[in-house]
Amino acid sequence: MWKELAQRILSGYDLTHDDALTILRAPDTEHLQILDAAWTVRRQYFGNLVKANVLSNAKRGLCSEDCHYCGQSQHAQDVSAKHGFLTKEELVRQAKEAQETGGSRFCVTMAVRSASWSAVETLADATKQIKAELGMEVCACMGLMTGDTGKAKLKFLKDAGVDAYNHNLNTHEEIYPQICSTHTYQDRLETLHNAQQAGFSLCSGLIIGMGESDEQIAELALTFRREKVDSIPVNFLIAVEGTKLAQRTKMELRPWKALRYLCLFRLANPSAEIRASAGRELHLRSLQNLALFPANSIFLDGYLTQPGQGAEKDLAMINDLEMEVIAGH
Repeated sequence: MWKELAQRILSGYDLTHDDALTILRAPDTEHLQILDAAWTVRRQYFGNLVKANVLSNAKRGLCSEDCHYCGQSQHAQDVSAKHGFLTKEELVRQAKEAQETGGSRFCVTMAVRSASWSAVETLADATKQIKAELGMEVCACMGLMTGDTGKAKLKFLKDAGVDAYNHNLNTHEEIYPQICSTHTYQDRLETLHNAQQAGFSLCSGLIIGMGESDEQIAELALTFRREKVDSIPVNFLIAVEGTKLAQRTKMELRPWKALRYLCLFRLANPSAEIRASAGRELHLRSLQNLALFPANSIFLDGYLTQPGQGAEKDLAMINDLEMEVIAGH
């Protein structure tokens, strides 16, 4: 059944909602068959290559939004260090370090509702230098980009050479009001649409573990396909002390369940970059290396506010699987 599904997907079949639920609810005895189906699809599109992304938390903390999972919100109980937007020189320095570490994409993110023009101009200037000196891909994550002002900022970034724009949908539309009250799911969708119209490669993902049902996660997997998202970071919630979700989400996912989610996103989005992102170390535990059978991308050396296992261990994991990191220039 699973081999046949993989071949149908490679022949152009689009996974349905019922298919997605079958993947998530199949018996435990079918773990390896589902993983093999996801690997078959991943291998066809990406071979044994892994894309290594490196994050820059370019403006940390004091965010006006009340996203309940985030330690950078000003509504959280002082759980995150804080600093303003980095200088052009610091961004270029970090990009060089990211490339030396093994990164092929430099992801610049800031904790903010929407980036100021000053921050946009700084990143644009840094991007021009990064492109000239390093040739790295640059992805910007600078908050909501709605209305005419958002469109103008996106055009400015695109003209400067920024390759991708990230704005995660994070969770299903039905439960979005339960995790944030200061903006809406529709604001996030509008940002994605504006970024796509500006010519960016779209990066948008989710955080699993905030109360979503399997039905809702299945719908999200198909939403990313419908929105033509190129890169999908699949995060697993880390219960950060001081945030509103800290107490509700102490339970870790079963490692094989976390792998099922990654398989679902691969099979629903066969040609997309699927990134095993924050929380993989916590939730996948000793099965973490298996994440790279459905996923073809990771963050090296940690996340925005949480440490990872370190770039050295990440690269060793890739090497042990006899996979290859995509060159960063």
